[in-house]
Amino acid sequence: MRTGLWLVGARGSVAVTSIVGAAALRAGLAEPIGCVTEHPRLRTTALPGFGDLVFGGHDVVHTNLVKRAEALAAAGVVPARLVAALHSELSAVDDDVRPVPHAATQRATASAMRHDLEAFRDKHALERVVVVNVASTEPAAPAHPAHTDLERLQSAMAMSEPVLPGSSLAAFSAFSAGCAYVDFTPSTGARLPALHELAVQERTPYAGHDGKTGETLLKSVLAPMFAMRRLHATSWSGINLLGGGDGATLAEPAANAAKSASKQRVLGETLGYVPDGTTRIEYVPGLGDFKTAWDLVTFEGFLGTGMRMEFTWHGCDSALAAPLVLDLARLTAAAHKNGHIGPLADLAFFFKDPLGDTDHGLAAQFETLAKFAEGLR
Repeated sequence: MRTGLWLVGARGSVAVTSIVGAAALRAGLAEPIGCVTEHPRLRTTALPGFGDLVFGGHDVVHTNLVKRAEALAAAGVVPARLVAALHSELSAVDDDVRPVPHAATQRATASAMRHDLEAFRDKHALERVVVVNVASTEPAAPAHPAHTDLERLQSAMAMSEPVLPGSSLAAFSAFSAGCAYVDFTPSTGARLPALHELAVQERTPYAGHDGKTGETLLKSVLAPMFAMRRLHATSWSGINLLGGGDGATLAEPAANAAKSASKQRVLGETLGYVPDGTTRIEYVPGLGDFKTAWDLVTFEGFLGTGMRMEFTWHGCDSALAAPLVLDLARLTAAAHKNGHIGPLADLAFFFKDPLGDTDHGLAAQFETLAKFAEGLR
């Protein structure tokens, strides 16, 4: 099942790592470590193979993919030997990365984006295309009356004043072209009533949002432990130190606030209450494409005895995120083929702030995901 994976932010670190990884898997130069869809309970021929994925995308950056991959190799994110071996494959993908269109109105811009998607699908004779947003985090979008109704939104988009944030414009374009959409960021994306209406109208699925790769992944394992053991978490505070482009973006207060809110949802919905404390995100340029998170949890046991737990997570965000991007493309494409329409709440396992009313415990989310994959068979 030849499947297009159209990346919004195609020259960013997560996107380039995903492209290098898929090419390495196809060439037999790497193992699918970190790819959830290769777990025995999820592995199925209903999913497109890694070798069936064809890449393209939009980006505002013009540096070619080979140069971007070489920079990631120098930073220790991907092996330099793979970049050298896959030079021609990366150059071929580069031909399908387009600049983000800009027109006088958002309706015209969306039309140009849709044209890029349709041309990509036709060029490679793809059965379907999944659009995945891995661009920089946006500030939370202000509410607009046009967000609640599709007809009103389409009319507003014909005016000169923008009504949609970039992530939502990408979702609008994806649905209009009959493509599934996944938001791997905490940006607004498809989470607007008017866009849900469009997705249903075009019979397309969508998933999101904010990929769960580090500190929140650990929270989704540890918070259920406190709930099941009936230990009361009195406070839960975390500090996240990020380098790279993501860290630079999150140095902007509005984007930082959107990311922090996404990271906190797991605690309140798992514990049934919100402990004292906050999650802070700070930009540390010297960390490059790596991140460090430190969390302190204070809790009460029997007879009110006070105790504490600390953990530190140090990882490479792009290397943690890239296999999940490939997983989501495979699962969403198969769901689209199987007739799923609208929000894919069963993919909550992958997200900090998932769609729908869902259990935030990682084990429960994995069971739901495994059943979902079984249904695709």
